[in-house]
Formats: sequence, structure tokens, C-alpha cells
Amino acid sequence: QGQLVESGGGLVQAGGSLRLSCAASGSMSRIMAMAWYRQILGKERESVALLVNGGDTKYADSVKGRFTISRDNAKNTLYLQMNNLKPEDTGVYYCNVITSNANMWPWGQGTQVTVSS
Repeated sequence: QGQLVESGGGLVQAGGSLRLSCAASGSMSRIMAMAWYRQILGKERESVALLVNGGDTKYADSVKGRFTISRDNAKNTLYLQMNNLKPEDTGVYYCNVITSNANMWPWGQGTQVTVSS
């Protein structure tokens, strides 16, 4: 297992943009995919964007066309570019990995994203 540290959150007005980063430390050899999740107040954590080794991506319907997931393998860093943010995007954003045996790493502290109307 490894460690995940998210950063880049903040307060932004509706229509604005943020770029989240997730620094992963640990063995990456068994990682099959990386993903961003978010937890909105009062709701369960949900998957937002997935990036599979090889480049395939999958997005939640609510963020399609607005969010872009990417990864810098040399830096072991995952990114989430968020454009045209909406108040309903407010929440704590987390990243995680999916290993070849379908395990995940311990959750990091997340990064708070607040979108004002």
C-alpha cells in the first residue's frame, strides 16, 4: 500500500476552474487505474472520474464535458481539471488507486472544493 495526498482545492465562483492534484507515494507496479472521488455533505462518496492504464477514461454523467482526468507517470501524480464549476460540485475530493487484485490504498485527507453561486 501507499500514501495519497490531495491538493488544489479552494473557493471559486460558479463558472470558475480548479485543478486538483494527487501525489501518490509507494509501489505503483500493481496499479491498474487511478480515480477521483468526491463526498458531498450528507451523501456517500461517489466516483467522479477514472483513468485506466492505457488511457481509457470514464466520467460521472454530472461532470462529463467539464472535468478532465490526467496523470503524470513520471511524477506519480494524478490531476483533475475542473472547468465550469457548479455549486453542486462542492464537496471533499479524494483520489485513490485500483490495483490488479481490486484493492485500494488508504484514503488521504482529501481537498475541499467550494463553489459559490
